Amino acid sequence: MAIDDLLDEHEQSERVLEWLRRNGAALVGGIVLGLGAIGGWKWWQHHQQQQLMQAADRYHAAIQAIESGEARASEQVEQLGDGLFGILASLELAQSQVAAGDSAAAIMTLRGIDAGDPALAAIVDQRLARLLIDADQAADALELVASGSTAAALEVRGDAAYALGQTERAREAYRQALGKIDVASPQRRILELKLIEVGGTPASTEAQS
Repeated sequence: MAIDDLLDEHEQSERVLEWLRRNGAALVGGIVLGLGAIGGWKWWQHHQQQQLMQAADRYHAAIQAIESGEARASEQVEQLGDGLFGILASLELAQSQVAAGDSAAAIMTLRGIDAGDPALAAIVDQRLARLLIDADQAADALELVASGSTAAALEVRGDAAYALGQTERAREAYRQALGKIDVASPQRRILELKLIEVGGTPASTEAQS
């Protein structure tokens, strides 16, 4: 190896050592911070898992209370908050209240749900709208599902319109709903009967005539 090459290597080593002397503390600090961040992330993950397990336990306890008809069931559901478990438990509570013949309580339960997620909010609105129709509050029900585009929302819209005597609007809603349901779906036959009830003709019937 040539002398010039040795000098170059020596110079490079000195430069590296000088850089480490100037930046060594920052480098070690960065490593420590990095390890701390990894440890913090693992702690956060563990904490989140623990929180989820505790919420799941409270959810199961609330469901058992609902199924057993306990007086504290409603209170246990409220304690779950507005998260997914709270929403699911509230839907279950409302269903049990309807089964017990207390539709007014079920309406209050559903009105108290803050779903947040559009898909869950649509389910809550549809269930609430059905109860409002039965409670002679079809106008409020119609407002709840006015912007819905799923088959279920359109069916409820048709039901609300029919309850209000708006047969043309009901026909249109049922027709749109039928267009979104598979021909093999059991719900399709129910929709066809509803359409016939409001003076419409299902597409399958039109094809046969």
